[in-house]
This record gives sequence, structure tokens and C-alpha cells, in this order.
Amino acid sequence: MANRRNFIKNGIAATAGLSLSGNLFAKSSPKNLATNEFKLLYAPHFGMFKNSAGDDLFDQLKFMSEVGFKALEDNGMMKKPIETQKKIGETMAKLGMKMGVFVIDGGDNWKISLTTGTSEFKDTFLKTCREAVEVAKRCNAKYMTVVPGFFERKLPIGIQTANVIDAYRRACDIFEPHGLVMVMEPLSDTPELFLRNSDQSFLICKAVNSPSCKILFDMWHMQRNEGQMTKNMDLVWDEIGYFQIGDEPGRKEPTTGEINYNFLFKHIYDKAKENKQEFILGMEHGNFFKGKEGEEKLIQAYVQSDKF
Repeated sequence: MANRRNFIKNGIAATAGLSLSGNLFAKSSPKNLATNEFKLLYAPHFGMFKNSAGDDLFDQLKFMSEVGFKALEDNGMMKKPIETQKKIGETMAKLGMKMGVFVIDGGDNWKISLTTGTSEFKDTFLKTCREAVEVAKRCNAKYMTVVPGFFERKLPIGIQTANVIDAYRRACDIFEPHGLVMVMEPLSDTPELFLRNSDQSFLICKAVNSPSCKILFDMWHMQRNEGQMTKNMDLVWDEIGYFQIGDEPGRKEPTTGEINYNFLFKHIYDKAKENKQEFILGMEHGNFFKGKEGEEKLIQAYVQSDKF
């Protein structure tokens, strides 16, 4: 099963073939693919359309825009060269695209860390948050994913929760002056992960009490961990800042699994419209079908799921 580390690894690998020189839009426009007017801001990631657009990141951005996607997310943005970060931001501005999340990871996301309350992990986390502010400025990002790491089984759950709240409050002191928002993501990859459910995330958001601390509601993870997505989504709606997509089983595009994304997208669209909100929905999933044909089928899956 693909997980966040695979997406980051793939995003970094895609940078290897990048050239910052030459014509920004050297590749030809996608053939036989119409520009779709999607109702929601679906955000692909680099590598998702490499068979159609080539390895160059900027050609991939142009392709995404021309088939109708008006946002991008890139988990591995912090590990890209500074000049690449800047050029991505500049290119997206020219294309009228919005930047979705990148991941804040100082190396402690996938082990026991913030739940311990120790200065060792807290200091690393806050240092990475300060670095993330500069990354966000370069690529015009507002949202950044945070993960509190694994359970510290030696401590009571309430103490672990308080430790995470304290770390997140300190991070918000860094982000608030810049209008940035960290979105905490409950995950399903392993039972060792501390943050697992939407209500747990809601509690932490309320305790942190900052506009810079919200929930990343990843519908693939939430289907696996708790189900009843529209019900739970509505219960924590006030603290949701961002959505991510992936069908189950397989973590591929909508229509390839058991989740009714047409229903969920309409629910999000209607509720956001009612509340005068706009969300980016990150396409944090793999491609079900291989090659260029598979990429075209992925686009059509979104066209189909966006019809409501």
C-alpha cells in the first residue's frame, strides 16, 4: 500500500530530470483532451501525468492546467532546491493555479516524537516550521501538513495529547503572523500513529485555538479508520482546512474502489458554498491504470465524479 513516504520520494525523484532553463511551455498542448470546468479545486501531484506531459515539472504543470486542474500539491516541496520552489510558485501564478499542501517533516514524523513532550523533538519540529514559512513564501503556499508521530506507550493518552497540543500551539505562534495554516492529518498507515480519527483531531484543534491549526480530512484514511464520512465530516467541519482523495481499496483515483466520491464531492461542494468557503482537494493517490491511457482514464474519473 502506498503511503506518504512513497509520495514524497516520488516527488523528489521527479525533480532529478528538471531543467530550469529553456522555454517554460516547450511541450505541446495535450491532444484529444478537453479543458474541464471542475466545480472543485482538485490538486494533482508531480508524476501523476508524466506519461502525457513528460518528466519536466513545468510541462506537467501546464498539462494539469490545460485539462482543468487549477491546483497542485507537492508533499516533497521542502526538499526541492530553492530555485525550483520559486519557479514552481511563479509558474503556477502564471497559470492561475493554487498551491496545496506540502509536508513539514524534520525526520520525526514516522517515529515516536511529539507525543513525548521532550525538547529534542519539539525543537526539531519548530525549527522545521520556521523553514516551512520560507518555503511557503517561495511557492505561494498557505497549507502545510503536520503529523505528530507515533504513540509513546509509556505515557497516558491524556499526557501525550497535551504534549501534541503544546507543540502545535508553539508552531501556530510561528505561522499566524504569516497567515499560514498547518493541517494535521489523522492517518491509517500503521496502528502506531498517534493521530488516527477526526474527532481526536477536532479536540486538538479546539485546544490549540488558532486559525493556523486545522484538520486535513483525507477521505482514504478516514474510510479505513472510521467510515461514516459525511457524518463525521459535518461534526468536525468548522476545523477542516483541507481535503485529500483516494479510493479504497488500493488508494487510487475515484471510481476504482468502494467510496462514492460523486456523493462526497457534492456534499463538500454544497456545504462549502453554503458557508462561503473554498477548499483544495489533494489527489494524494496513485494511478489505477498504467501509461498515458491510464492518465486519461484518471482525468475521466474526475470528470465523472464531478458531475453533480
